[in-house]
Amino acid sequence: MSTELTWFKSSYSGSEGGACLEVATTPTTVHVRDSKVEDGPVLDLGPASWAALTGWVSG
Repeated sequence: MSTELTWFKSSYSGSEGGACLEVATTPTTVHVRDSKVEDGPVLDLGPASWAALTGWVSG
């Protein structure tokens, strides 16, 4: 199994281009990073935590 993640821009990112998140998913984890810092830190969340975060953000 490949450990390479496929990143995509989150639909929750702003459309102005300044605050953009990229997301990559695996069966057990949602990985989140700043699109402007591809080699920077990655936030790893379980699916339930991601759902709670996106629910809070869209709130």
